[in-house]
Amino acid sequence: MKRCNCFSSKAKSNMGRGRIEIKRIENVTSRQVTFCKRRGGLFKKACELSVLCDAEVAVIVFSTRGRVYEYASKNITSTIEKYKKANSSEPNTWSHEVPNAQFFQEEANKLRRQIEMRQISNRHLRGEGLDCLNMKELRQLETRLEKAISKVRSKKHDLIDAETESVHKREIELAHNNTVLRSKVAETERVHQHEADDGYHAIEAYLARSALQLNLMGPLEDAPTTYNSLSPNKSLHIW
Repeated sequence: MKRCNCFSSKAKSNMGRGRIEIKRIENVTSRQVTFCKRRGGLFKKACELSVLCDAEVAVIVFSTRGRVYEYASKNITSTIEKYKKANSSEPNTWSHEVPNAQFFQEEANKLRRQIEMRQISNRHLRGEGLDCLNMKELRQLETRLEKAISKVRSKKHDLIDAETESVHKREIELAHNNTVLRSKVAETERVHQHEADDGYHAIEAYLARSALQLNLMGPLEDAPTTYNSLSPNKSLHIW
């Protein structure tokens, strides 16, 4: 950190010098010399200001090559921290909040006007408040309604087509399910009929075997019975 030697030399007289045009110096050497002289003069003025007015002054200068030159009447780091705190104090914060509040108020007013316009437009679409409209506005409203009706009809036709296709698919599915059920019922009936035929044939075979056994045993009149062998005068006693 460089410090100037305040009041170490008398100020040079500027008499006889012409007015210098303030613009970029194209000559590199002249520009570097001027930079050194002006930088020294700036630091000297800052030193005089801090001494004469008891002010806390800090100056930072960057050259074209990126070299840093600084002057501070006190510690430059503490001066920068003091500047940051002062810049973020409540008055400055309030000064930033006021424009924000005004911005939000303007946005709220814009939204309120847009809502009112939408409400008026909706009333016109319902056929209300048409007395205040001229011929041009009525034609525009008519065009909007025709476009809206066209969109509604197109959407309705799309829904009808989709519903018709869905019903057709459902009809095909039901017909397929009906065919499957009919085939299952027919198969069940064939199984039952087969089982009934098997039972009928089993009964016929049983009856045939029974008839054959009866024929082999002979007539019932020829078979002796215990009842006939008993004497009519004898009685059966059972204890």
